[in-house]
Amino acid sequence: MSISFNDQHGSIGRLGEGLRSGLCNAQIHLSRRRLLGAGSALMMSSLARRLTLAAEQKADPGKPPKSVILLWMEGGPSQLETFDPHPGTKFGGDVGDVATTLKDVRIADTMPRLAEQMHLCSLVRSVVGKEGDHERAIYAMKSGYRPDPTLEHPSIGSILCHADDAGADIPRHISILAGRSAATGGYLGPQFDAFKTGDPLEPVPDVRPRVDESRYQRRLDALNNVLEPQFTRGRIRNLQENRTLHLAGTQAARKMMSSDQLTAFDVKEEPQAELDAFGDHPFGRSCLAASRLVEVGVRCVEVTLNGWDSHINNHSLQSSAAATLDEGIAALLKRLEERGLLESTLVVCGGEFGRTPQINPAGGRDHWIHGFSTLLAGGGIRRGHVHGATGPEPNADKPDAHVDSPVTIPDLHATILATLGLDPTEELDTPIGRPMKRSEGEVIDSIIT
Repeated sequence: MSISFNDQHGSIGRLGEGLRSGLCNAQIHLSRRRLLGAGSALMMSSLARRLTLAAEQKADPGKPPKSVILLWMEGGPSQLETFDPHPGTKFGGDVGDVATTLKDVRIADTMPRLAEQMHLCSLVRSVVGKEGDHERAIYAMKSGYRPDPTLEHPSIGSILCHADDAGADIPRHISILAGRSAATGGYLGPQFDAFKTGDPLEPVPDVRPRVDESRYQRRLDALNNVLEPQFTRGRIRNLQENRTLHLAGTQAARKMMSSDQLTAFDVKEEPQAELDAFGDHPFGRSCLAASRLVEVGVRCVEVTLNGWDSHINNHSLQSSAAATLDEGIAALLKRLEERGLLESTLVVCGGEFGRTPQINPAGGRDHWIHGFSTLLAGGGIRRGHVHGATGPEPNADKPDAHVDSPVTIPDLHATILATLGLDPTEELDTPIGRPMKRSEGEVIDSIIT
């Protein structure tokens, strides 16, 4: 709930509503069963060693905490037109391939700039899913769980923010160019939802008062001395608590409105050459903003690129979207590496599923869950590595048979969480006290350094 003095001028109210859905004010809820079950076996595992190292790095003020930038390819990018081309084969289509900075690794010729940065990356070419519907598959890829009518699972960014409440004055979980599928906090609460904003060329909405300073101050005084006490009365559960979530959100909104860190959104501060490198389009500017945001302490930035749903005219649609992605991701990886941020920033690039090897009568490719690709870079991910492979001609009766070393979506999530220093097996309590693991997958050790 937000309180606005006037619907036309309610900057604090609207921003407070967004921040309560985007700020991370975390407390980990561990089940007794998990605490009692911790044993020496875990401490001897490679995962435990990685988590110990992550804890040491967190305690070292000279080492920044890890962040994640998710480049979300909404609509289902074709693996054959991006990361896993099979040119000259029955299902290869019209795309060619290009050599990369990795020996014997080629990607589609739609992405020549990324090819020059592949030595920084790991490719997973063997992701397999269980959801072929856009909405359900988006849920699965962002949460690591299949949709459940009894529970909404949190996204990776929400889990990361929930585990660590230190950070920036501005929201630490941000979704740029967010559509209807922006990441949410799920059962962790709406305060862990991503804060949504648009093209960085435009100002962040509702962070500047729309009235003069004296009138703005009178509204704050009324909010603090009249409206907030009335709202709080009867809502504080015990005398140890001194504020409601509404007050916390409002205070965070006011802190954000006066923060110098807001300039991280403003890509116009960058030299023209840097803007040109990322591309003159919303996605490129958003990738540039993402790199600026992690520099000031934001823990998760999600950047959405639409245009991948190619049931018709597959080659044209996929090539156009890939060209946009190519500029943004290549420049992002280069900038993070040059600024020493890549080791503390995990970059993940993928979509909800891939596209069918078969080209349909409309010249398109349909939904495909049997071996698609996700790119990972930085944040402790092994550089210059390819995990899994797909055959050029899958068997329609046994589509998973052409996938070598398959990786499930929960496995992918467990690996990402472990890379960020979080134990995927740790249980969090839902609002009704139901213990839920962060992930039910297995960590893919081969792609973690």
